Amino acid sequence: MIPMPKADSPVWTDAEPLECVQRIPEAPDVVSFVFRPPSGSRFVYKAGQFLTLDLPVPGGNIQRTYTISSNPAATAYITVTVKAQKGSVASRWMLDNLKPGMRLKVYGPAGLFHLPPQPDEKYLFISAGSGVTPMMSMAAFLWERGEDPDISLISCARRPTDLIFRRRLEHMASRVQGLKLHFVVAQDDPYDVWTGYRGRFNQLMLGLMAPDYLERDVYCCGPESFMDSVRDMLNSLGYDMTRYHQESFAAPAETVAEMTEFDDVVPQEKAAAELVFARSGRTVPCHETDTVLAIAKASGLNIPSGCTFGVCGTCKIKKLSGEAHMVHNGGISEDDIADGYILACCSNPIGRLEVEV
Repeated sequence: MIPMPKADSPVWTDAEPLECVQRIPEAPDVVSFVFRPPSGSRFVYKAGQFLTLDLPVPGGNIQRTYTISSNPAATAYITVTVKAQKGSVASRWMLDNLKPGMRLKVYGPAGLFHLPPQPDEKYLFISAGSGVTPMMSMAAFLWERGEDPDISLISCARRPTDLIFRRRLEHMASRVQGLKLHFVVAQDDPYDVWTGYRGRFNQLMLGLMAPDYLERDVYCCGPESFMDSVRDMLNSLGYDMTRYHQESFAAPAETVAEMTEFDDVVPQEKAAAELVFARSGRTVPCHETDTVLAIAKASGLNIPSGCTFGVCGTCKIKKLSGEAHMVHNGGISEDDIADGYILACCSNPIGRLEVEV
């Protein structure tokens, strides 16, 4: 029996292995593993930090980092939530083999992706897939403070059954007024009703979910491509990116030196560009902040268009050469993008851009 920590119990250090005391199924191929120290020491960490687990997989031990999903206010235990990705070795081993009673060498807690010491701001948490794990820890911590939080939480997944922590978050939101939940799925579950958002998370959804997003500190976690699209979205909307924070699935930062420096393409109002309309034989000087559609109309060229928000796909045209920065809202498929198509209404020329118009 592992003793419960007392108020004066020592703080756990990674010199002591942790014992798995519980497995909690969360979603398909997703399990939360609860750990406690055999000595009864207490945990001290910040919401959003991670642990590094030393896993005895066949062929030799490997180390993998997992974000802590439990609430730092609960000092007796610590939880990591693990999704077995396709082809993963460590996560698959954990889901198949890690049982209560087993002990692991664990390092940490560590990481700079966490709430500030005095978390009194307005927050917008945006996640996809298992990227919701640090958001769960942060939301639970703010929820437990005894003050009504001010959180808009957006969680995206492939299907409703893949929304990790959905029921727990809904329970929390039912007890306070300041936790607003928004779920986005790519497709429905068979023979089930889904009344939330469907499709690719985009600017229009963001405006409907959190109209005051410009006033909120943004914390984002998910696959790299998802976080890239969120940054593109926020940059194009004029968000103050000094208030943006993100965690990476691949390499969580432990020191300031390891933090990612984003090399995002952001069209500049004063930067000169050039748009070549190949079929019409027109070359038009412009600026990076001009859209292809606006330049075409000003030049007397007709590109059929509808919504002008990157939703309907009416203004899809072929890019022949050069770079176009496009932030769309679901009106074009990934296959079309791979084939060189863009939406004129939400594409900006970067340097010299040639299109088939």
